[in-house]
Amino acid sequence: MLEISLDTLRDGFAQMGYVIKEEALSVVYLALKLEKPLLVCGAAGVGKTELAKALSGILKARLIRLQCHEGLDESKAIYDWNIQRQLVRIHLAGKNRREDTEDLFSLPYILQRPLLQAITQEGQVLLLIDEIDRADRSFEALLLEILSDFQVSIPEIGTIKAAHRPVVVITSNGERELSEAIRRRCVFLYLDYPDIKEEAAILRLRASEVIDALDENIALAVAQAREQGYRLGTGSSAALDWARAVFILNADRYQKDYVAGTLDALARNKENIVAHEAFLQGGGFIGHLAGKRSESRELREYHEGGGNDNSGS
Repeated sequence: MLEISLDTLRDGFAQMGYVIKEEALSVVYLALKLEKPLLVCGAAGVGKTELAKALSGILKARLIRLQCHEGLDESKAIYDWNIQRQLVRIHLAGKNRREDTEDLFSLPYILQRPLLQAITQEGQVLLLIDEIDRADRSFEALLLEILSDFQVSIPEIGTIKAAHRPVVVITSNGERELSEAIRRRCVFLYLDYPDIKEEAAILRLRASEVIDALDENIALAVAQAREQGYRLGTGSSAALDWARAVFILNADRYQKDYVAGTLDALARNKENIVAHEAFLQGGGFIGHLAGKRSESRELREYHEGGGNDNSGS
């Protein structure tokens, strides 16, 4: 069992720059203490993968990541035979005209994939099984032995048990229902989008150069953009890029076309573009950036300099 206290875990997330709610922190702590996999569900971009990365840093564990996708099978997730090495060994044995007593179906002739790597490592490991819902349902059956007994069975070799129990984090975007067998073996955590204060805290940690000017303004705008259907994740690269773009482009002038163009440039898909147009028509973007936080230093200087009050129009 990992020797870690709740306070140490809380401080660790703070040091790693990951903003986590107390309820979520308790669930993570419980999973560690029970030595059970942590199943983290939520929409894309809410911080599921970042939570696993932060946790690996806190535990000083090597992060081994398995990115799930359609068609993922045993040869890509657990192991495959190193056929080239086996053939070279057979060729050398024939060339030297001697009997080779080395077993060609042994661990040295195996290509270890992420799941087997996590089992055979001597040090502390965090195994991240990312977006399990993207894999076929049949893939879940391959995980059951690992998630329950932390071991892998290979017919030619036998059972390989974990030298050191890995911490396991599984993420799901909810694109399909997971099997009862998987959910029964895990501690469940659901992550939702942050509120405005949490969004501002995330931006403050990850885009510190805009802290004095735009942190809560951007957070307010991000919150309203999500309500219009814009796909921005928790502290996502899009939101962070947006904050930096507004700052770098000297957007404290808060001209509508000048500032709004930064969001348009960072749109990632058709749905974002449609939501963006609806967002701008509602006037919420400029209202948040210019009107909601006029007490900020940049806005005070701007207004004191006789700026145009119609900057948001």
